[in-house]
Amino acid sequence: MKVVVKFMQCFVVLTTLYQLLEANHSVNQKNHTRQDILRQLLDDGTYDSKISPEYEEDTPTSVTIQIYVMSIDSLNEASMDYTVTIFLRQKWVDTRLKYTPVPGINMLELDNRLIDQVWVPDTFFANEKSASFHYVTVPNKLMHLYANGTVFYSVRVSMTLSCDMNLLAYPLDSQKCHIALESYSYTTDNVVFEWHPFQALEIQTDRLLPQFYFSGIPTVKDSCQKNYGESGNFSCLEVTLHLTRNTGYYIAQIFIPSILIVMLSWVSFWVDAEATPARISLGVLTVLTITTQGSGARSTLPRVSYIKAIDIWMATCLMFVFASLLEFAYINVLSRKRRSKLLPSLGIGPDGMLNTQAMNGNGKNDMKRESSAEQVTFTDKARMVDKVSRVIFPCAFALFNLVFWSYFLTNSE
Repeated sequence: MKVVVKFMQCFVVLTTLYQLLEANHSVNQKNHTRQDILRQLLDDGTYDSKISPEYEEDTPTSVTIQIYVMSIDSLNEASMDYTVTIFLRQKWVDTRLKYTPVPGINMLELDNRLIDQVWVPDTFFANEKSASFHYVTVPNKLMHLYANGTVFYSVRVSMTLSCDMNLLAYPLDSQKCHIALESYSYTTDNVVFEWHPFQALEIQTDRLLPQFYFSGIPTVKDSCQKNYGESGNFSCLEVTLHLTRNTGYYIAQIFIPSILIVMLSWVSFWVDAEATPARISLGVLTVLTITTQGSGARSTLPRVSYIKAIDIWMATCLMFVFASLLEFAYINVLSRKRRSKLLPSLGIGPDGMLNTQAMNGNGKNDMKRESSAEQVTFTDKARMVDKVSRVIFPCAFALFNLVFWSYFLTNSE
């Protein structure tokens, strides 16, 4: 019985060793097969990466493109551009790279040093100002080869792209920024670009600009052609991003402070007309504050030739605070008229000195009555102007706000 048990144990051990040897041999065979396929495709001298796949057949190579937007880092109004980091994914069929399918191998993943030995499209971004590849810790590129000759190529790129902005409604504006791709050296006779049929543009929404949000689905333009004269027709693609500016920062930093400054200028309507230093100081202070705030709000904007919403807002606020200062100037003129009416009754002589002889008893009484009447008349006028201003200025400013916000919020584009 013991002999049978030992025999069974030896049989189990031998079976396990045989299975391990078979698995190791299978792995070595697969690795050897991958190396043989790559050596056969790229190292035997029959493949030329300098020639497009269908060059000899006089038919264009169809390149399917997909863009994965990782992040939109900044959007600069002064230079009218934005920075974006994307995965540019391209797929095409190169019949020269067909190989016999191997069980257990769905595709061949190429190393970065082997990618340079395969033909890739000459894609470039037409509205690009500057761009760079990523090389940390290795070049951020990948390439997959399928048995039917399909090539999948992806590369990570950071770019600064131009964006023609319309700042008429700034900072309540919406912008349309484009990503335009073209073929640089291959005409439509050799290379044709097409968008991915299911998802041409994919966006990682949690890494977007804090100042903007997507107000609509990106618009994808179908495959097009651009003619460059003698150079020929070149295939192109374009996608439009619809971005709307977040107004929270501007409301807190520009609109609310300017509204409070305008309201502060109305305080002078409740200050006595005789308090000249207080009313002048208040009027001049609000005018200078609005002027400084307007300069700061427009400091980061380009010098465009049209009037923007922020220009209308700051100019109107400046007009209101300046009108408050003019209102006091008018009251001050009334006060000076009252004093000039009193000068003849005081007996002012030709030499400008007070003529005490002309001030008899009756003259004093007449002077008092006339001065009191004139004082009451001009004082009432000044008070009436202040009372009317207390109503007209807030109502006019409220009407302006109603028109301003209604128009620009409905016409942000």
